[in-house]
Amino acid sequence: MRTTDPKAVVTRYVEAVIAGDVDVIRDSFAEDATWTYPGEVPVLSGTWTGRDTIVDDFLGAAGGRLFVPGSVTIGLTWIIAEGDRVVAEWTSKAEAAAGGGAYDNRNVGVFTVRDGRIAAVREFTDTLHAATVLFPDRTPDTAA
Repeated sequence: MRTTDPKAVVTRYVEAVIAGDVDVIRDSFAEDATWTYPGEVPVLSGTWTGRDTIVDDFLGAAGGRLFVPGSVTIGLTWIIAEGDRVVAEWTSKAEAAAGGGAYDNRNVGVFTVRDGRIAAVREFTDTLHAATVLFPDRTPDTAA
């Protein structure tokens, strides 16, 4: 069941990610949503625009190509909300597809919720860890 309460919308989204429920994940985003991932991590960094692009290309790249299938564990640490803004922290753990390194990162997302759907996300995370674990054949200076 979809809700319009911003905190509940983001909680529902994160719980869907944890459960691997792609239908709820897709339903959580506004059609014109944006997701901005920091740094210069290949395949991930930049601003992703549109629900399908976010779900299929950005989230799909992370889950489908960068990590060993079945190895991803997401945990919601905390979540706070004020108005249409929600800030959530979660942990991301997995085995990297390239080289098998241990990916263990903390992420913070600043979500904007509009009409019961996520309209924008700005993510903050350790991009050096992401680049070196997910792309072990590149040095930090050439991770871009």
